[in-house]
Amino acid sequence: MLNTLKKTDNKSPLIIKPKKQIIEQSNIYYLFNEIYALVKRLYIQTYRRPSTLISGVILPLLWLILFSALFTNAPTNLVGLNVEYSYFLSSGIIVFTAFTGSINAGLPLMFDREFGFLNRLLIAPLISRNSLLISSVSFIATITMLQTLVILIFSLIVHNHKPTISDLLIILCITLSITLSIASISICLAFILPGHIELLAFILLTNLPTLFSSTAIAPLSFMPSWLQFLASINPLTYAIEGIRYICLSPYLPLNKYIMKTIWFNIDIYQNISILVLVNILSFILVKKIISYKYE
Repeated sequence: MLNTLKKTDNKSPLIIKPKKQIIEQSNIYYLFNEIYALVKRLYIQTYRRPSTLISGVILPLLWLILFSALFTNAPTNLVGLNVEYSYFLSSGIIVFTAFTGSINAGLPLMFDREFGFLNRLLIAPLISRNSLLISSVSFIATITMLQTLVILIFSLIVHNHKPTISDLLIILCITLSITLSIASISICLAFILPGHIELLAFILLTNLPTLFSSTAIAPLSFMPSWLQFLASINPLTYAIEGIRYICLSPYLPLNKYIMKTIWFNIDIYQNISILVLVNILSFILVKKIISYKYE
C-alpha cells in the first residue's frame, strides 16, 4: 500500500491541453461584424415597416407625373432646349428622390436615443464607435439608391431613353454622392436635436425650400438674382445639372460647360469634383461634431 502511494506521489501532475486553439482576429474583422449586425437590425426594421420604403418611391413618382401633366401643353423650347418639360424635370426628380430618402437617415438613430437603445450601444465594448455612423450611412445609402433606381428606370421607360452603361454608372455615382453627404448631415442632427419632433420639423421645413432653390424645376436663367445665388450654393443643383447633362447630352449645345453659375462656368469634371468635396467636408464636420458631443 505504501509502495503504491509512493508511486503515485512520484508521478508528475497531468497537464490537460485544449484540443482547439484560440484564433485571434483583427480589429477590421470585428468592425465588419459590428457594422453587419447594426445594418441587419435596420433592414429588419424596414422589413417590418415597409411604409417608409414605399412612400419614398410613391412621392417622387407623383411629383413626376403631376408636373409632367401640368406642363403637357407647354412649348418644347420652354426651358431653352428642344425637349418636353417632363424630360427636363426627370433629372431633378431623381435627385429629389435621393434627397428625401437621405434626409430621413437620422430618424432611426433619434428613436434609438429616445428609447434608450443608443445608450446601450455607447457603453457596449465596440471596437470603434464609427461603426454607428458607418452602419447608418450604409443602410440609408442602399435604401435610397434602390428608391432612386426605381425612379430612374421609370423615367427611362417613359421617355424611351437608352443610356449606356457608363452613363448609368455616372448617374448612380452622382446620386450616391449627394445621398452620402445629406445622410451624414441628417445623422449629425439626430445627435444634436433634442427629439424626433424637432428633427421631423427640420425635415419638413427644409424639404421643399431646398428643392425649389435648385434647378430641379427651372433653370438658373429663369430665376431672380437672389434665387440664383441660393441655387449656386445648393449641392442639389450640381447633382441635378450633372445628371441632366448626361440625360440630355444629344440636345445640349456643343460646349464644354454644363452649368453657368453667378460666379463661374463649370464642366462635368468640375461638377463631380465639387460633389466629392462636399462629401469630404460634410463627413469631416459630422465626425468632429459627434466626437465633441459623445467622446
